[in-house]
Amino acid sequence: MAFPKKKLQGLVAATITPMTENGEINFSVIGQYVDYLVKEQGVKNIFVNGTTGEGLSLSISERRQVAEEWVTKGKDKLDQVVIHVGALSLKESQELAQHAAEIGADGIAVIAPFFLKPWTKDILINFLKEVAAAAPALPFYYYHIPALTGVKIRAEELLDGIQDKIPTFQGLKFSDTDLLDFGQCVDQNRQQQFAFLFGVDEQLLSALVMGATGAVGSTYNYLGRKTNQMLEAFERKDLSLALNYQSCFLIYFSCLGFGVSQTKAIMTLVSGIPMGPPRLPLQKASREFTDSAEAKLKSLDFLSFTDLKDGSLEASS
Repeated sequence: MAFPKKKLQGLVAATITPMTENGEINFSVIGQYVDYLVKEQGVKNIFVNGTTGEGLSLSISERRQVAEEWVTKGKDKLDQVVIHVGALSLKESQELAQHAAEIGADGIAVIAPFFLKPWTKDILINFLKEVAAAAPALPFYYYHIPALTGVKIRAEELLDGIQDKIPTFQGLKFSDTDLLDFGQCVDQNRQQQFAFLFGVDEQLLSALVMGATGAVGSTYNYLGRKTNQMLEAFERKDLSLALNYQSCFLIYFSCLGFGVSQTKAIMTLVSGIPMGPPRLPLQKASREFTDSAEAKLKSLDFLSFTDLKDGSLEASS
């Protein structure tokens, strides 16, 4: 099946869901957030309602509203808006998939159900097939994140013959550290022109060497500009410079981490857009962490002091 949009590739920001201090979604800043990604970070593809977006901590109604807001505010500014529609309930996942198609999203993605789990490739594909069929005109991506779902079916096994069952299948968001599995996905599906989107930010360069066509991650919300420079260096075959960028990222990650709570606090610091706290059971980043993060960001040449926006600390405290 051919789709009019170009293949999803390059950097894809896993979007944060901004919230008020009382845990309600702060829709008012999403337009500003779109402009920040495009103008400041050079990122024009987004992945909505995933792990970073706390999608599974939102109600179905909230997920629909968030998806609508990103599609509306991103119109004529973003290249592709992919909506994560995975859920424990097949019916809810189908409802979200159909809604994504109705509002003009550019693709949908689905994780494996993680309470009553599919234990075989065929069972998982049957579930994914039913969701994809609810939005037959949209590219479909499988979101492989076994550390959180507990579904250990190898991505390489799942991809074998998947388009025969799911004609709209276009690629994989691979959020796992098993580079052997990832490399086999790429190697055994070279003729398929799939999007191989890597989801472990700290291992991106390794994945590029193995054939990744792009990346989806939380850090591209505020490190998109720097990561794009690494991708450009890799494209030019300047592996020394690309490695230098990746080494800088590793220093950054080791200092600050990149869980959802930390990501919200750091994005607020760097962008000046208030992201608010996460929703329970996650806990808000402490004031101690936020103060420490600000000091560390200022100390790293990689993210200069001028990148920090005035008033950010007040907005996140």
